[in-house]
Amino acid sequence: MSDYFCFKCKKSVPLAAGERVGRRDTCPHCSSDMHVCLNCRHYERTAYNECREPQAERVLDKDRSNMCDYFSYRAGAAAGDKPKDQVKKLDELFK
Repeated sequence: MSDYFCFKCKKSVPLAAGERVGRRDTCPHCSSDMHVCLNCRHYERTAYNECREPQAERVLDKDRSNMCDYFSYRAGAAAGDKPKDQVKKLDELFK
């Protein structure tokens, strides 16, 4: 089982590798939608339409469930650290 995290509560979500997330699936911890841009591996805040998938249609509400065909759940560490927090952590590391 891979490590998957909810964009909102940052808690681990139990998903088997390759398991698909449905449009109506919700986080078992905070009940937020799971099929959202903020949980997708294509989401990139600095990319055009905030998505690295060029064929994807624009989604305005990145934290609401959507019908995107290119959705793929982002695996790995909890995606929630803001860039400022990361810089602060680096500064503290080198003090």
